[in-house]
Amino acid sequence: MRAVILAGGQGTRLRPYTTLIPKPLMPIGNEMPILEIIIRQLSRHGFKHITITVNHLSHLIMAFFGDGSEWDVKINYSLEDKPLSTIGPLTLITDLPENFLVMNGDILCNLDYGEFYSSHISNKSDVTVSTFKRDAKIDFGVLEFDDSNSIHGFIEKPVYHFDVSMGIYCMKRSVIESIPVGEKYGFDDLMIDGITNNRQYKVKPFDGFWLDIGRPEDYDYCNENFKDLKVKLRLS
Repeated sequence: MRAVILAGGQGTRLRPYTTLIPKPLMPIGNEMPILEIIIRQLSRHGFKHITITVNHLSHLIMAFFGDGSEWDVKINYSLEDKPLSTIGPLTLITDLPENFLVMNGDILCNLDYGEFYSSHISNKSDVTVSTFKRDAKIDFGVLEFDDSNSIHGFIEKPVYHFDVSMGIYCMKRSVIESIPVGEKYGFDDLMIDGITNNRQYKVKPFDGFWLDIGRPEDYDYCNENFKDLKVKLRLS
């Protein structure tokens, strides 16, 4: 099984931390980088060939992980010479298998990656998106009114529920082959084009632990609670 980790972003939300260190190399709990945690998990779930897409401070990532032999995997790299968003970097990889896993390089979760991949294959999906339920609280009273500005409803600090993408996908190579090579192309473009063209896009809901450490408050949470997180992530 093949996995691609997207690690070319500049980590702007975590500045100034990421000025000198790429976000995937940010240490968690002063023990190991987030990207090492991901590679350990992928290796444990049967992914033995991993491609890391790099751009910002790429030499540091490549020097740290090398060929991947330390983690019992084969690692190679795909270098972007300009930002290509989330899906565009995949068009530069010339040896993608028929099906593969793609994920962002700043995610902590206890998803069974191997089972997720197998589900994608058995469902014969073009793209499978791992999803997570998130609540969004509005810290204000919300007014509802009509065209004449007459109030007809009021909700005090409502909470809305959404199914969000976890930044983890499985997809067929044919999906990437339909995208212009080397052009900026995001996950939003992928979803809109797939829906428009009636492709077989499916979701697989996940109810375990998931956290995107792109926000400073989430990164701080991981550092403060890493002892407990190691158990959830099966790192200890």
